[in-house]
Amino acid sequence: MESSKPVVVVTGISGNLGLRLLSQIGDFSVIGIDVNPPKTERAVHFVRMDLGREDSCRELYHILKEHRPVALVHLAFVLDQVRAGVLDRDRMWQINVAGTARVMEAITEANRDEGGVGKFIFPSSVSAYGPSPEGPLTEESPLLAHTYPYGVQKKECDEVVQQRAPSLRGCSVYTLRPHIFAGPTVDNYLVGIFRGTPNGPSRRAAKMRAQGKRLPCILPFGEKYLRNRVQYVHVDDAARLIANILRREPEAKKLTILNVAGRGEPLTIAECVEISQSKLIRVPGRWACRWMLNYAWKRGLSAIPPEIEPYMTSECVMNTDRLQHFLGHDYPDVIRYTVADAFRESLTGVVSMPAIEVASTT
Repeated sequence: MESSKPVVVVTGISGNLGLRLLSQIGDFSVIGIDVNPPKTERAVHFVRMDLGREDSCRELYHILKEHRPVALVHLAFVLDQVRAGVLDRDRMWQINVAGTARVMEAITEANRDEGGVGKFIFPSSVSAYGPSPEGPLTEESPLLAHTYPYGVQKKECDEVVQQRAPSLRGCSVYTLRPHIFAGPTVDNYLVGIFRGTPNGPSRRAAKMRAQGKRLPCILPFGEKYLRNRVQYVHVDDAARLIANILRREPEAKKLTILNVAGRGEPLTIAECVEISQSKLIRVPGRWACRWMLNYAWKRGLSAIPPEIEPYMTSECVMNTDRLQHFLGHDYPDVIRYTVADAFRESLTGVVSMPAIEVASTT
């Protein structure tokens, strides 16, 4: 540990956001927690820990007591069940929701004495709001996630953080609700839909990836589906925001909730299709869209779960006025990418690949 620098603990250090954050916080000594070590050349005090286990709470408590970090950034969360190898929903819940509660319990106990953790930063998600709500959404809008396990569990974690924030004994709590992460290093469902990457586990998908083929974008008939709007935020901007919070004075209030999206106007789905040069296939209705997603999922062609369909066929636009006020003059330096530019960066090397018909992959 670099004793001359303040210490920060980052769970989920080996994930994409964790690695991007590392490049932003060279002025901190980092204790990184994950199930696998981060692929980085930066000096990190790595601790292997599974937050899905009950005894991880006590392990984390001892780390906090020994190293007395100024902040804890909780990034550990299962997003892609296939890639993470966590296909059991109960196991996913233990890592995501119970794991978040364990982290907060460890902070509560460590902060019984003076000099405890001063900041707790938790990235929730736009998906916690659920699909098809009235917008633009403010931080006071209800959390209505359903169907999609990631969104439901982000909602549950968000609620856990709100409930437990007052008990963290002198710790300022920050809940960030970022819209869809974008950028060349990002791999998530709502970027993957337009990339068309055949990222399923089957041999056919592997062959398609080797051939540089893309899956088409599936959308029900009707102009309203093309007019639906979407926001993105560049993962490096999200990392810069967390770094900004780490460096600033703690907020006097116990809980600060911030919607996070790129600068500028949202994109329509039609604009996303045009920018990504996706092959668009229109189907009779949402039921057919779900059927196609389910087909690609069960055939192992795509890792995009069918439950995400309501998020594909609706919109969720957030108001980010509070974020702009929070950052003040730092806003354009922290949130450097517009929604459109963040999305374009996600498509580097993709738009030239040929699209294929899902039904032709038998």
